[in-house]
Amino acid sequence: MGSRYPHSSGERSELSDRVVRVNRVSKVVKGGRKFSFSALIVVGDLNGRVGAGIGKAREVTEAIRKGMDVAKRNMITVPMVGTTIPHEVNLKLGSARIMLKPAAPGTGVISGGAMRAVIETAGIKDILTKSHGTNNPINTVRATLAALQMLRTAQQVAELRGKEVEQIVGKRLAAAYRRQESGGKSSSAANVGEATPVEAK
Repeated sequence: MGSRYPHSSGERSELSDRVVRVNRVSKVVKGGRKFSFSALIVVGDLNGRVGAGIGKAREVTEAIRKGMDVAKRNMITVPMVGTTIPHEVNLKLGSARIMLKPAAPGTGVISGGAMRAVIETAGIKDILTKSHGTNNPINTVRATLAALQMLRTAQQVAELRGKEVEQIVGKRLAAAYRRQESGGKSSSAANVGEATPVEAK
């Protein structure tokens, strides 16, 4: 679900935030009904870090502020290769089933709803995604963040297995990885996104 209350962070300009959903909650008490709001917020730096949080308050703006504070305290780092992710991930969390798949440069973000908010604020520009099961945005965001935490680069997998990167992905892709890590976004480094070199298990 898109943002009904667009909001931009003025505290830290380097962070981008997205209001995924705002719910109005009513509680029946002796004197009548009490209304409050809960806001699901996604915060990211558009460069590999993203987090999500839920804020609850009597006012919408206060609920958004609380959600942003929670999201900033729970940010994760997403490993990336060029403008996409290192490998495909399939995750089942509760009733949510998430699929994330790397895409070639220029593909764009093929996603929707709550997943799109997480992907875009993380800074991923080329990816294919699919969400099955629940339509609840809270569960979808949690499952998407859990799937992003499962990502591993070829270097990380090589270190875990005690091997060289060339033994995992081959010489050509290993050279592209090294160029990407050194900060040079060349066309060869971008082409790594066209393949799924390794899936961490």
